[in-house]
Amino acid sequence: MKLLKRGWLLWLLRLIVVLGSLWMLTLLSHTQTSWKPTYSLRYSWLEYTELDGDPEKMYDCSGILRGEREALEQAKLLTITKTFKNSTQIPDEYYINATKDCRKFKISRKYVSFPLSQEEKDFPLAYSMVVHHKVQNFERLLRAIYAPQNIYCVHVDKKSDISVFSAIMAITSCFPNVFMVSKSVSVVYAAWPRVQADLNCMADLYNASTTWKYFINLCGQDFPLKTNLEIVRMLRSLRGGNSLESEQMPEGKKWRVTNAHQIVDGQIQAVGKVKDPPPFNLPIMSGNAYIVVNRGYVRSVLEDNRIQTLIEWAKDTYSPDEFLWATIQRIPGVPGSTWPNSKYDMTDINAIARLVKWLWHEGSEGSLEAVYPECHGNHVRAICVYGAGDLQWLLEQHHLFANKFDTDTDPIAVYCLEKYLRQKALAELH
Repeated sequence: MKLLKRGWLLWLLRLIVVLGSLWMLTLLSHTQTSWKPTYSLRYSWLEYTELDGDPEKMYDCSGILRGEREALEQAKLLTITKTFKNSTQIPDEYYINATKDCRKFKISRKYVSFPLSQEEKDFPLAYSMVVHHKVQNFERLLRAIYAPQNIYCVHVDKKSDISVFSAIMAITSCFPNVFMVSKSVSVVYAAWPRVQADLNCMADLYNASTTWKYFINLCGQDFPLKTNLEIVRMLRSLRGGNSLESEQMPEGKKWRVTNAHQIVDGQIQAVGKVKDPPPFNLPIMSGNAYIVVNRGYVRSVLEDNRIQTLIEWAKDTYSPDEFLWATIQRIPGVPGSTWPNSKYDMTDINAIARLVKWLWHEGSEGSLEAVYPECHGNHVRAICVYGAGDLQWLLEQHHLFANKFDTDTDPIAVYCLEKYLRQKALAELH
């Protein structure tokens, strides 16, 4: 009799729980019109949360993105705390071991495994990623831009440590649309091999797939400022055009293309010889290494005889990456190009390819001479390595990517940015 009574009570309790749950769901459906059950139930596992165990979770990312002084001061203090900095570092060995089980690695790192919209699926992108160190930076960049419909070529500098090469190769092996470049080179700063690394990836990407629409080249310390959907929509708005810095060559830089250079003991130096004028009387333009160009532009780079001749001429110049792409963009007949007249000049601020803060263009708020506000991180070769205090300004800009980020210097800046982008990408789901 007691057992029967106890069983009846348990059944009654279960009924109350079920009815209560149904009542709560009904209440939610009537009172929270913005609640999206499809997203909450199906895709919440892709969101970065405090349960992930990231050391940066103690941080107030919302306050940082709003530019709140207290949150920014707390961030600054944490980034100089040795214990915190040590806790945020992921050694190369982690990636080598974690990728032995690719499925578990991709789930634990929350990689997007399906196109988030039909619009994105119909507009695949091709990425070249040139890397030489900082595997953690690379992996977090890959995770931030990864989508299964896109394609990614990774070039690791031949001089890189074996642990860097092994870790990146292990990561790429987990994805069918991410691959190592077929021919790597030993990259030398400001010399031709830096261009050759991208050229090799361009060729591999062009031959690997016929469907991608635009090519974007990155380095390991870049990070996106837009979601994949936002990038796709901005590229569509170009209507087949390209977006990259391309303007008249300043007098102070003309020595780079008028004097011959060569690599000696891993460094580039002048050889005391004046170069011949550029082929076909092409106007040599000034630009930078990072570009957003359509598939036709890449085809021209690989097949156009004028460009092949220009490439050969450029191989003994100084910092060819800072004029080659810009010059090709002004050659008539190249898909998406613009006329070489100065009316069509485009600065790095107007182009959407990359946002870089140069030390000599920074200034205090309200300064009419300054191009952008002062750096909140530190500088490497006169380039701002962004801190958390730069995020609010960065996200107000129209650029697709920004450089430089460094998890060794300010991991919170990277964490808050990637968390913001993931939340935004999931909110865009229909």
